[in-house]
Amino acid sequence: RMNKPKIKIEAVSDVVCPWCYIGKRRLEKALNELGDKFDFELEYSPFELNPDMPLTGRNQKEYLTQKFGSEGKYAQVTSHVTKVAAEEGLNFKFENQLVSPNTRNAHRVIGFAKTKGRQIEVKEALMKAYFESGVDLSQNENVARSAAAAGLDYQEVLDFLNTEEGLAELMLKEQTNYQRGVSGVPFYIVNDKYGISGAQPAEVFKKALEEIGAEISAGETCGLEGNDC
Repeated sequence: RMNKPKIKIEAVSDVVCPWCYIGKRRLEKALNELGDKFDFELEYSPFELNPDMPLTGRNQKEYLTQKFGSEGKYAQVTSHVTKVAAEEGLNFKFENQLVSPNTRNAHRVIGFAKTKGRQIEVKEALMKAYFESGVDLSQNENVARSAAAAGLDYQEVLDFLNTEEGLAELMLKEQTNYQRGVSGVPFYIVNDKYGISGAQPAEVFKKALEEIGAEISAGETCGLEGNDC
């Protein structure tokens, strides 16, 4: 089809958020199924679940056990999310991940990747490294290695990480998301106007995007009654 309506999606998400990774797969499935009807512009926007996490990170199991309240609850939550992830073709390995990292540097690299046209690939590589490969993302070398696997230059990313570049922009984006009322992730902002909260099933994403798309196609008009104008 010529001139497909364009839908812009901003996905607010954290690298260490399991539902963000599950949501990523479900959204991709929906976008795939709607690709012949719409053009999508997808961008990842930063959210830090644990902004006060030390830069060296913390023992993941200890940290999450404390966060969830008990070891039993930790086991329950991680086993549930692993099962749901498997339905989306993701192979979570919590037992291999020793470190809960501070994700600020990962977010800076995701922002940097956007300037190189590789943002979605780098976001994917970092989440895969964390959830499936047990990679310690508190180490800049590992963050750079993951980004390099997604097409960026290893040394360039490492040099970038050793500066403050992109930090002010990152903080501003996070601030904007808080002001928009985003308090949990994943959260999707469609055409700067509609919010979809949570890792919705692909069908739910699809339906919401079709409705929004239909509205764009119709264009906004003033009726005789003029309620909106």
